[in-house]
Amino acid sequence: MVQQTREQWGTRAGFLMAAIGSAVGLGNIWRFPYVAYDNGGGAFLLPYLIALLSAGIPLLILEYTIGHRYRSSAPLSYRRVKRPAEAIGWWQVAICFVIAVYYAVIVAWAVRYTWFSVGRQWGDDPDGFFNAEFLQVAEEPGMISGYVSGVAWPLIGVWVVVLLVLGLGVRNGIEKATKVFIPVLVVLFLVMVVQALTLDGAVEGLNALFTPDWSAMLDGGVWIAAYGQIFFSLSIGFAIMVTYASYLRRKADLTGTAITAAFANSSFELLAGIGVFAALGFMATTAGTSVDTVVADGIGLAFVAFPQIISSLPVGGTLFGVLFFLSLTIAGLTSLISIVQVIVSAVQDRARLGRVQSVALVGGATALASILLFPTHEGLYILDAFDHFINQYGIALAGLVLIIVFGWVLRRLPYFQRHANEVSLVRLGTWWRVALGVITPLLLGFMMFDSLRVELTQNYEGYPDTFLLLTGWGVALGAIAFGIVMALLPWKRADRIAEYDAREESGENEQDAEERR
Repeated sequence: MVQQTREQWGTRAGFLMAAIGSAVGLGNIWRFPYVAYDNGGGAFLLPYLIALLSAGIPLLILEYTIGHRYRSSAPLSYRRVKRPAEAIGWWQVAICFVIAVYYAVIVAWAVRYTWFSVGRQWGDDPDGFFNAEFLQVAEEPGMISGYVSGVAWPLIGVWVVVLLVLGLGVRNGIEKATKVFIPVLVVLFLVMVVQALTLDGAVEGLNALFTPDWSAMLDGGVWIAAYGQIFFSLSIGFAIMVTYASYLRRKADLTGTAITAAFANSSFELLAGIGVFAALGFMATTAGTSVDTVVADGIGLAFVAFPQIISSLPVGGTLFGVLFFLSLTIAGLTSLISIVQVIVSAVQDRARLGRVQSVALVGGATALASILLFPTHEGLYILDAFDHFINQYGIALAGLVLIIVFGWVLRRLPYFQRHANEVSLVRLGTWWRVALGVITPLLLGFMMFDSLRVELTQNYEGYPDTFLLLTGWGVALGAIAFGIVMALLPWKRADRIAEYDAREESGENEQDAEERR
């Protein structure tokens, strides 16, 4: 059976480090500070905390529990709950494939910018350097017209590292790598934050971030933003935590580990906010303007605003730049490893291949797609469309469907609650089922409705219809189609395992009934 041969984490700390490494990614550093600033500053922390407790941690516990109970990849685990649910697992595998192919190139950018920080090689125009000289972005989106070697070779290097770590296995590869990467990441970022706090204008930046706008609490959009940030930052909704938890030992504190990982992730987000806005405060002071004129989100913050900050530093600019971009690189690598592992695990279970064979097949295909698409003149446009549509109509939608199917249709939450309580120190109460069965699906459903309403009124970023159909809607709908097709294919071994599960659960139910009598 799967349970007898599956790899295991060496220690609970190793699993915890890997889970934190997956959650702490690029979005923590460049997304949270902007979202907090744009949604009430200090006041945003209250809905953020409520979202963490009412949706983030409960959904994290659910994914841990499914993975630990069935000790399988996401498609096989869901199939063992109910056969049609397998489609959700393969849908999430496809989502991970799409994310991996573009996520790797952002890590590759961070690698190059770590080097560019030495001597501040972007010159006096970081924006022009990033788009025109480094990425050599085409004037408009379209078919691939040429390749950029300066992006291709670091991208190949990123994939070599990722596949090497995955090829070494769960214990000797992922666990050992994250035990090194996460402490190094924390130390690097702490040094950078301390340096940022000593800059002129740091206080103005922190005031801009943390000054509470209590009126924002009455805005429903702020609460939706808080739940969205929690959902996207914890690596929930695309099967990573189901996969990682499947390698746990029989005795595992699922709820305690989930709570620890969630608060560690949020603590890093808060630390990132302090460092980023202290630096933005310095940038605003140097330019003689206000913080709101220099605030940027996403790629613009990391690869345009921060180089401007580094260039403005009278001393220590090189160190500050190296620390920042090396932190981005490490955070990106740990997340990318976890994303690709979801695909590797699914292929291992489905095709009965060994670890090295699966990594070579899955990693080779994913790396090839990444290298063909993104070190190109049109790569930035493709990345933007992939990221927007697979996040909005992949991760969030798959998470919503997962909760509705397991919570409302199959009514399995009480069963998963019982399993989590059997192995955990912190017991789950009624609040867990209410949070997952009511709060989370209603809010996610509203997020989907609101996002679709905006999406259908205007083209994302004004991109051409054909381009969006191929790289946006085509990718998001293609992932769903892939999940359905894979679930329709016969899988005799999975059927045998499901029959075994049914007998086992029937025995448990009979035992429960006897105890009640």
